[in-house]
Amino acid sequence: MLEGKELLEKTKLLSNKSEDEIAKGCGYVGPSGRILRKSFYRALIKAKGYKIGNGRQGKNGNRASRGRQTEFKTKVHGNGNLLIGHAYTKKLGLKPGQEFKIDLKKESKTIYLTPLN
Repeated sequence: MLEGKELLEKTKLLSNKSEDEIAKGCGYVGPSGRILRKSFYRALIKAKGYKIGNGRQGKNGNRASRGRQTEFKTKVHGNGNLLIGHAYTKKLGLKPGQEFKIDLKKESKTIYLTPLN
């Protein structure tokens, strides 16, 4: 993801493109291919020399949680998928691409994930 002077130069080069194409061209794309608009706009504002807040601050100056709080619960979606979100994988220190063996205990409806590497 470009920042600072490099970001400004690249956005100028791509100025004839759509906002999404500019953000993509500057590297603001998540692992799933989703465009990271908020990160792109924040970086652009910062590169232009404007100071912006970092959101709410928690204890010891750490950034407080935004949005939904982790509740350690989920539900099966209409398509049958069961999603474990970023907040949980982050708490466990899991990395993209890490592989797991899935063990099911039918009687207790428990799912165990065992790292393969």
